[in-house]
Amino acid sequence: MIHADDADKHAVDAARPATSKHRWLKIAAAVFSLSILTLSAYVVARTLATISWAELRIAIQMTSMEQFAIAGLFATLSFIAWTGYDYLAVRQLGLQVRYRIAALASFTCYSIANTLGFPLVTGGTVRFWLYSRAHVPAGKIASLIVIASANYWLGSALIIGVSLVLRSRELAAINHLHASMNLLIGAALLVGLVAYVAWVSLAHRKMHVQGVTLELPGFWITLAQLLVGTIDILCASAVLYALLPSGQDIPFVTYVAIYMAASLLGVASNVPGGLGPFEATMLQALPGPSPEALLASLLMFRVVYYLIPFLLGLALLGAHEAARHWKALRAAMLKAEAERTREG
Repeated sequence: MIHADDADKHAVDAARPATSKHRWLKIAAAVFSLSILTLSAYVVARTLATISWAELRIAIQMTSMEQFAIAGLFATLSFIAWTGYDYLAVRQLGLQVRYRIAALASFTCYSIANTLGFPLVTGGTVRFWLYSRAHVPAGKIASLIVIASANYWLGSALIIGVSLVLRSRELAAINHLHASMNLLIGAALLVGLVAYVAWVSLAHRKMHVQGVTLELPGFWITLAQLLVGTIDILCASAVLYALLPSGQDIPFVTYVAIYMAASLLGVASNVPGGLGPFEATMLQALPGPSPEALLASLLMFRVVYYLIPFLLGLALLGAHEAARHWKALRAAMLKAEAERTREG
């Protein structure tokens, strides 16, 4: 017979290896992130040491208004796709939330989190703030965040898989893997996506994340997630592609694979907006007439796709809060006026 104290001791002993393993995984992840950041800092610093600031200014001035217009159009399409992330999650969870609230929460969440980093803190706070005012329980908001995040990763897997399959030889010169290995990785990603879609389509599936039980979307919502994530990533990458210097004749499919690699390294580094690792990867992998021309494109991309939506997101949050307070104040004024009328 096992006493309670003995049972507790056995439970602690059984949990210790898992805890130790979890701690080592966190240490390994931190070392990996630090390694990426250090290497990126070296690449960027070396590039900055060799560029001409006068030529950088000229490269920025050489960017045409047509390029800015095209970049702005694709940025807008990407921002619209952001709103689909939360809307699909709201549909999956069966929440009674209007599209305008889901769109506001999604846009402000990503515009702020992309710039400040730490999305679970910054973006999560924005979502909890807005959805709690729409009377959504905290547990449902946590589920919404997890489901919305799946859109980006599904789209990423699809784009990377297609790029590796279609441009395995061209990408071999960039990632230094054999073309057959690129083809194999790409095919594996696509087969995995097809298997996942089939798996969630055949029955209701559930998963457990940090103690939260989630019911996975079925066939149609999963396809919609793939579509929204793919549109977002393709449009975001097209923003920088439109701003690249003239004479850049890299095929878009090859470019997208490089863009995705740079973005994923930025995410792995845990640096806000991937600042540094993203630029370092693009500077190393993209051909260009000069480092100044590429750096100018990257700086303008940061303004169009990060700074402008960040300021717009803050403005929208401020306007939403002001409108809410004005509505409450107006209701109070009307109530007071009605009471005075009755007393008179």
